[in-house]
Amino acid sequence: MVVVYVDEREKKSRVPGFLKSKGVTVLFKQLSVGDYVISNTIGIERKTVADFSKSLVDGRLFDQARRIAEAFEKPVMIIEGRFEDVQKFTRVHRNSVLGAYVSLGIGMNIIFVHSKDEEETAEIIKRIALYQQKVREKSFTPSRPALKDAKDDVREWQLFILQCFPHIGPKIARRIAEKFQTLRNFCNASISELSRIEGLSEKKAAEIYQIMNSPTTKFYEINRNKHIIDYIKKEEKSEDNITQ
Repeated sequence: MVVVYVDEREKKSRVPGFLKSKGVTVLFKQLSVGDYVISNTIGIERKTVADFSKSLVDGRLFDQARRIAEAFEKPVMIIEGRFEDVQKFTRVHRNSVLGAYVSLGIGMNIIFVHSKDEEETAEIIKRIALYQQKVREKSFTPSRPALKDAKDDVREWQLFILQCFPHIGPKIARRIAEKFQTLRNFCNASISELSRIEGLSEKKAAEIYQIMNSPTTKFYEINRNKHIIDYIKKEEKSEDNITQ
């Protein structure tokens, strides 16, 4: 089953409907970053050509791009429509658009994908989700550091351990290492302290805190048949928000 988390504001578009018609399970949530979330590592910002142009003028574009780039290891921006129509919406010069592409693509590692309309956007999102699902099936844990004697390998092992927790990718792992300095400090941190790490919401921090502080035997008995996605589902307000 392919699952995509969709921001509540996207209900106004036809993309969620097209996703459902393509067999994707759509879960509506109020996302703090991005419009579509595929996994802990892939987040998608969807922009029509008109919105891209207007947000470039009013400054929203770079702020939104910065936030999604900080939250996800692989940030994606889908641009919907023809750029030949840009000047129908604003007086943005083509060179300004190209400059934004370079700044966001090279400076923030944003992955740009173009679509002609909402249906094609849904198809692109579905294919990204399917690709990520295959990647998870092949390898569901971070890469283990090679066993060496160098002191630098200690940090590699620390980052590896941090990335074994849900919601923690390479970027957030490095922030945690800089903030807490040792794994002991990280494990002893409160929910409040964890939630101060950029990219970790209070709910995500609470989940990590629970994993570190729950009795292992009881935790195993209750959760042995569950996956990380089960924890995410707990955050849903009701089953009415889950539409197949």
